Amino acid sequence: MNDHKDLQPLVELEQHNIALLFTNYLATIGIVAKVVSETKQVHMIYCEHDKAIQAKAEFEVFIKQPYDQKYQQAAWQHGKTVTINNNNDESLLTNFKENFLAHAGLVTLVVFTLCWLVFIGSNLGWAQPIFSHLKFYSQFSLDAFLTEPWRILGPAFFHFSWLHIVFNSMWWWQLGGSIEKSLGKGTLINLLLVSAIFSNIGQFFVSGANFGGLSGVVYALVGFVWWYGYLAPEKGLSLSKPIVGFLLFWLLLGYVDVLPVNVANTAHLLGLISGCLLAVYSVKIAKN
Repeated sequence: MNDHKDLQPLVELEQHNIALLFTNYLATIGIVAKVVSETKQVHMIYCEHDKAIQAKAEFEVFIKQPYDQKYQQAAWQHGKTVTINNNNDESLLTNFKENFLAHAGLVTLVVFTLCWLVFIGSNLGWAQPIFSHLKFYSQFSLDAFLTEPWRILGPAFFHFSWLHIVFNSMWWWQLGGSIEKSLGKGTLINLLLVSAIFSNIGQFFVSGANFGGLSGVVYALVGFVWWYGYLAPEKGLSLSKPIVGFLLFWLLLGYVDVLPVNVANTAHLLGLISGCLLAVYSVKIAKN
C-alpha cells in the first residue's frame, strides 16, 4: 500500500524505533510524516513537501540527542510510547550508559549516587548512626547552623524504604537530568539548595526533626519544569498534563492521610512552591 505517495523522502535510518520516535515528534509540531520499512535494516522517513526543510532542521537537532526527554514526551502526547532498542550486539553496560548515563549530568548523578549509598548503608545495619549524622537540628538556630551546616540539607539524602528511594531517585534522575542538560549545572544546584533548605525548615517546624527524603526537592523540580515549560517552551523542558495531575493528586493524598506511608506534606508543598517561583525568576533573568 503506497499511502506515502504525497510525501517526500526525508532521511533513512537503520533503527525502526528511532525513526518512529522522530515521526511522533514531527506529528506534535504539525508535520505529517511516516516511516516506511523498505528492508529490516532500512527505514525511510517521509514527510510533507512544503515542510521538508523544517523537518530536516529538526532531524539534525534530534539525531544528536535522540534520548532527550522532549522526544519521548512527544511520543506520549501522540499516544505512542516508543522503546529505543539497539539491535546491535552491544553489552548491557553499553545500553545502560546510553539510556541512563546519557540523560543525566554530573550533578544529577552525584546526588542520585549519594542517596543510594546512604540507603544501602542504612540497610546494612548503619541506619541509626547515619540518620543521626544527617537528621535536621533538634533545635534550629543560627549557632546550630554554623556548628553543623550540613544538617540543613542532610535529611534530603536519607530515605526510609525501597518505595521511598525508588520514587524519589528516579524522578530526580528524570527531571534533574533534563534541567541540567537544558539549563546547566548551576540551575540544578540552585534548585537543590533552595528547595532542600526551604522544605526541610518548613517540615521541621511542622513535625520536628524526624523526617527525611528527597521528595521536597523532587516536587521543586516538578514545579520548575512545569512552569518553565509553560513560560519558555522553546527550551524543550515540559511535563505533560497527566503527569502533573498525577503528582499533584499524590500531594493531595498525603494531606488527606490515606497513603500507607508517612508523608512529609509540608516539604512537598514548599518544594513545589519554591520550584515554581524559581522557574518564574529564571525565565525573567534569561529574558533580561
